[in-house]
Amino acid sequence: MKARGIAVAPKTLVRNLQRRIKIDTLALKKFANKACVRVLEIPKSVPTELTRLREVLILLVSDDRMRALHRGFLGKNEPTDVLTFQHGEIVISVDTARDNARRFESSLDEELRLYLVHGLLHLHGFDDRRKADAKQMERAQQQILRLV
Repeated sequence: MKARGIAVAPKTLVRNLQRRIKIDTLALKKFANKACVRVLEIPKSVPTELTRLREVLILLVSDDRMRALHRGFLGKNEPTDVLTFQHGEIVISVDTARDNARRFESSLDEELRLYLVHGLLHLHGFDDRRKADAKQMERAQQQILRLV
């Protein structure tokens, strides 16, 4: 969506579908709103999914649910940190975020924010399948995380 030629940030919704790990969904939603605005400031030569969406749904799930999604959509029988769907869903495994926070000596909030920004960047046309693209995406992630 655009207002006077400028992309308008879609509304963000956060749904916690797992119950094992306590998450401050309100704080995550506030972060998502700010991050969405910052991601949209990255110029793109063509409209992206993020510029067309009215809302982005962030779903927080367990590793079990993530494994099922990963298997169903990508044929991989293992959980992953984040999956992004073009119609505006970002699915994040809270179990994996917690495990990676311990592994990388960060906090759960930092991991969740990283995955959320990663998903928003995918919706904004970034890809990380090739090494050069992954580096560009990582730089954009770090910039967004610093700004927000």
